[in-house]
Amino acid sequence: MDLPSYTPADAPVPAGTVVVERASTPQDVGPKLNRTAADVVRFLMQQGEMVTATQSLSDDMIELFAAEIGAEIRLVDPGEEQEVELQRLLEMDEDVTDAIYEAWPHRPPVITVMGHVDHGKTKLLDQIRNANVVAGEAGGITQHIGAYQVVRDGRAITFVDTPGHEAFTAMRARGADATDIVVLVVAADDGVMPQTVEAINHARAAEVPIVVAMNKIDRENADPNRVRQQLADNDLVPEDWGGETIVVECSALQNIGLDDLLENLLVVAELEDLRATDEGRASGVVLESHLDIGRGPVATVLVQRGTLRVGEPVVAGAAWGRVRALITDTGEQVREAGPSVPVQVLGLSEPAVAGNRFVVAPDDKVAAKVASTREHWKRVANLGREAHAMAGGAKLEDIFTQIQAGETATLNLIVKADVTGSLEAVTESLRKLERDDVKLSFVHRGVGGITENDIQLAAASNATILGFNVRPDRKARELADTEHVEIRTYEIIYKLLEDIENAMLGLLAPEFEEVVTGEAEVREVFRVPRIGAVAGCMVTSGVITRNSKVRFLRDGTIIWKGAVASLRRFKDDVREVAAGFECGVGLSDFQDLKSGDIIETFEEREIPRI
Repeated sequence: MDLPSYTPADAPVPAGTVVVERASTPQDVGPKLNRTAADVVRFLMQQGEMVTATQSLSDDMIELFAAEIGAEIRLVDPGEEQEVELQRLLEMDEDVTDAIYEAWPHRPPVITVMGHVDHGKTKLLDQIRNANVVAGEAGGITQHIGAYQVVRDGRAITFVDTPGHEAFTAMRARGADATDIVVLVVAADDGVMPQTVEAINHARAAEVPIVVAMNKIDRENADPNRVRQQLADNDLVPEDWGGETIVVECSALQNIGLDDLLENLLVVAELEDLRATDEGRASGVVLESHLDIGRGPVATVLVQRGTLRVGEPVVAGAAWGRVRALITDTGEQVREAGPSVPVQVLGLSEPAVAGNRFVVAPDDKVAAKVASTREHWKRVANLGREAHAMAGGAKLEDIFTQIQAGETATLNLIVKADVTGSLEAVTESLRKLERDDVKLSFVHRGVGGITENDIQLAAASNATILGFNVRPDRKARELADTEHVEIRTYEIIYKLLEDIENAMLGLLAPEFEEVVTGEAEVREVFRVPRIGAVAGCMVTSGVITRNSKVRFLRDGTIIWKGAVASLRRFKDDVREVAAGFECGVGLSDFQDLKSGDIIETFEEREIPRI
């Protein structure tokens, strides 16, 4: 069949450089170059290439057609064009003159609270927002970042709570990046500690003003002047000593000085002249994210500019989706959130990485393309790391043997945590433990319970699995035993770091192994007067025994630990119930029971190291 000759003069050549995605079809390429798909197909058939209008073209085919019509093109990876466009929109948003900024309305200040562990940070926030979140936190350390908004004299103030232990350096630094003012909590009886100095350095790096809350002023051994001297030694000279640092004496326990603290924060905020537009495309930072049963991925975000609305397409790193719901720190569902407002966002495709920037995309297509491109490059990077890890590496128990043999040892790790903030903090802290003779390779990192896939990957790559606030399910435990995969679970981060460091030094002491003795699935929840919630369960493995230690798991994540307070078969109190039988379980002080939850009983056995 004779084809009509191709005539490039049919339409004008597009001006400038045209961006074309690799693997585009003639239907995609033609209109971009002022031609039809038929024009592209016809030309390529004349060159001996039999293609259809919906077939992906090679780079050479696209370049050949462009050269034929005299068009200048730039080939990009799929999604790269949308990424560039999204970044251009963000840059346009950030190109603000002083005159434009001064015309914007004032916004609430974002306050980050920092300080040494146990200096009363969380208690201070509790008093401010009248909510108790101290109970149930392992080691008294706040494990996750939270954000809360309070109103003082008709003006809103947003607080970002960052964990207090030095191991959460990465999370604390992220908190400082999203803040306007840092409240540095220093105990009047303890003074400036190494973590206090860390917090000062982070605040300075973020170039934000510091207000010192001298807590525990009610203690008998409180020494305010000594603390002021220590602050001055760190270039934070108090105002009453002739410096510029506001120091507020307070007691979170006695509710002393908190009004004074809030007033000073509002004064500093006024001097900072904090403004933002509530119009246009919303953008901000992801503070935290996790997977929630029933709700899917949940991200806590801080809106920094524009107004985020339900129904808008949002992209944050490799996560994207339409905003299905916005929930405030008080649990209220809202339709929109403006500058300096922290909200939980529902509707993303996966948990967003804490610290990532989020932005409202022009449409779903752009959001999906950008997220897909980012996911692709993240996967490419991970494959490279996994290939390197699988090429060699040792388990935790073998690491010291390699070091003694004079070899450079690589410890392969799979890290799972309950939320992205914890995962990031654990990873960054572990990286600091690397030495010349011991390298760490992260085969995989993820959020959620330890699964069979994790075990299989660990077996293939000779890796140790570290779980932070998460547990393996029964099938994963059985597979780990079969594949001889080592799983170590922790609830306090410095215990995890201590174990890894000791392994590197060959100092692992005899340990207590937690042996799971029974597992039961909650089938129904009963409310009993004067007793509370009782779980109607089916024992799925082992034996459930009264008074035994218990972990309560929801989707593989530990949400409570305690003891079995009561155990019944029908109307009778019993000492134990074996697999295959139903029973009623009452827990010592836990009422948040849901169908599908797992009750796991365990005992500790000492395992001496040989």
